[in-house]
Amino acid sequence: MSLGQQLAPHLPFLRRYGRALTGSQSEGDRYVRAALEAIVAAPEEFPRDVDPRLGLYRTFQAIWSSTHPAEDAAREQASGDQEAIARARLARIAPLSRQALLLTAMEGFTNEDTAYLIDSSEEEVESLVAEALREIEAQTRSRVMIIEDEPLIAMDLETIVRDLGHDVTGVAVTRDEAVALAMEDRPGLVLADIQLADDSSGIDAVKDILAEFNVPVIFITAFPERLLTGERPEPTFLITKPFQRSTVKAAISQALFFDQSTVPTI
Repeated sequence: MSLGQQLAPHLPFLRRYGRALTGSQSEGDRYVRAALEAIVAAPEEFPRDVDPRLGLYRTFQAIWSSTHPAEDAAREQASGDQEAIARARLARIAPLSRQALLLTAMEGFTNEDTAYLIDSSEEEVESLVAEALREIEAQTRSRVMIIEDEPLIAMDLETIVRDLGHDVTGVAVTRDEAVALAMEDRPGLVLADIQLADDSSGIDAVKDILAEFNVPVIFITAFPERLLTGERPEPTFLITKPFQRSTVKAAISQALFFDQSTVPTI
């Protein structure tokens, strides 16, 4: 099997990581593209002593670490509202902590693998993750709407949201109910399943809501392939069922990290 064939299954998830890390699909894809170009240009330098997925993320991390800090000043003049929000928050949060959080909680790497990816130790990774959670959660507070037709999952999500210090505006189980609830009490964040109780679509519900006002959305679904198609637009935040509570917490923190409507708690 060629290297390209080995790496292909992992690209949608690397793109997910890039989007979550940068807060932008186009920016995240730019780093993924740069990593792939580096691999094509020098395939002999690709790590062969580790799993291909680990080597792919290692290459991405090398590109991110070497170019991102230097580009901050260059993007200063062209940045939009979302980037301005990110810069303000990043001034108070160590970027390495966010990388450790996303790699472990969202991408599912072990502390050992994450230490390899960011050139750190397992103990430092554990400390970085804890630091990221504390710092990000301290900066953001919001009101969350849940679109989920399975009662136990909805209850679990509601508990996670409240544990993070956010309020829940309500739980909707159909497309029409979700749209009505959002119009009645506008949330600052939406957690959305794809397949709903009456066979309606959570994707359509989100499209209807976004047609009325902008709000960050996290899709939580057993069918991620329906959204990771390579077509635009794709969701910045996507969690696969069954999910880990830590994964949902990380996604919520990151989604609100780039949202201007969150209210500082300190």
